Amino acid sequence: MSNLAPNTTRIGHVHLRVSNLDRAIAFYGDVLGFEVQQRYGKGAAFLSAGGYHHHIGLNTWESLGATPPPPGHTGLYHTAFLYPDHASLAAAIHRVLGAGVPLDGAADHGVSEAVYLRDPDDNGVELYVDRPKADWPRGADGQLTMGNRPFDVGALLARYPSQN
Repeated sequence: MSNLAPNTTRIGHVHLRVSNLDRAIAFYGDVLGFEVQQRYGKGAAFLSAGGYHHHIGLNTWESLGATPPPPGHTGLYHTAFLYPDHASLAAAIHRVLGAGVPLDGAADHGVSEAVYLRDPDDNGVELYVDRPKADWPRGADGQLTMGNRPFDVGALLARYPSQN
């Protein structure tokens, strides 16, 4: 029996503790564009893209009114949301910036192009688009050689102006 996960295994959802459910729904729903599929009482909500049961779970069960963990502690580094193309990524970035949410950074990793930001509870969020697998950079040994080069977000946004 193999110890490897099957190739078709995917991460199905992320479930976050938040301090204010309505504020988190506004960020993940209104800003990032996910749709509320279900509210679970006053303490939880489930959001998704494309009508899936949920890609994002949010709850205040143990965190209502809480503060984020201090820097230097273990916990979530970031969630990463893969967009299907550059136009979709640009639309999301336009919404983020339009909502007054600053970007923490941007990077061209060779395999993908990404921007980084924080949600209202200070959780890291990555929004990205993959390059075609055939274009992923590889070394002479065939191993991936991901990097951290600059990603020109301004050029992306100029190529795909806001539709609002």
